[in-house]
Amino acid sequence: MEQPFRPQRPFRINNPLLHFMTIFIAIYITIVGLLFGSFFNVVGLRVPVGESIVHPPSRCSNCNTRLGAKDMVPVFSYLFSKGKCRHCGVKVSPIYPLFEAATGLLFLWTFLRFGLSGAAVIGLMLVSLCVIVTVADLKYMLIPNKVLLFFAPILIVLRFVFMEAPWWHYVLGGALGGGIILLIALLTKGMGMGDVKLFALCGIVLGIGPTLLAFMLACALGSIVGGLLILLKIVQRRQPVPFGPWLALATLIAYGYGTQIIGGYLSLIG
Repeated sequence: MEQPFRPQRPFRINNPLLHFMTIFIAIYITIVGLLFGSFFNVVGLRVPVGESIVHPPSRCSNCNTRLGAKDMVPVFSYLFSKGKCRHCGVKVSPIYPLFEAATGLLFLWTFLRFGLSGAAVIGLMLVSLCVIVTVADLKYMLIPNKVLLFFAPILIVLRFVFMEAPWWHYVLGGALGGGIILLIALLTKGMGMGDVKLFALCGIVLGIGPTLLAFMLACALGSIVGGLLILLKIVQRRQPVPFGPWLALATLIAYGYGTQIIGGYLSLIG
């Protein structure tokens, strides 16, 4: 007797090993991000003042004691020592664990957002650039040319290897990013050439639409946070504040979610 037809269930991958590997990779990438975050702190603090990133070895700025392995475990050394030097007891700046943790979380976000892909490779390099630039700009109000020159060829090559749009889309994105900030710098003298070069490079990575979105996000974030700092009297009116960190943060948001944000906006007004 002929059996009745039964539709086949869709094929699903339900492999515990695959889930385990995903969790393992996520943990591994986070740990790598924490370690790189510690190194990015060194780069962001030393390169702008012309110091070597390898010599002298890390030391306590107060007692000049060379830091050992126990003192250099990202985030955890700071927590276990209660934010103080183990040797002299002076307080350690929270900027170190803050950016170590931020880098680890941003590396994890990149993996969760893009998986193991070309976009993830670009994202990791972009995160690295943004963290170093933020550390340097917050500390010295300076975006070092050496850092930009190191990342520029890497990001440009990666962008044109893993293209998601026509090549001119990224070329115009770089021109738009650098051009907008250059115009503001010339008209107001409120931004430096470091911001111009940074956003031109970010524009090449993002393309036209996401670059414009990143600029608007950076302005909004800078205005909101700047206004709060003035209200709290942490900074004074007309006191210069770095804009590079907001360009960096806005660039990461636009890189990760720019297409969705722009698409959602166009659907609302369409």
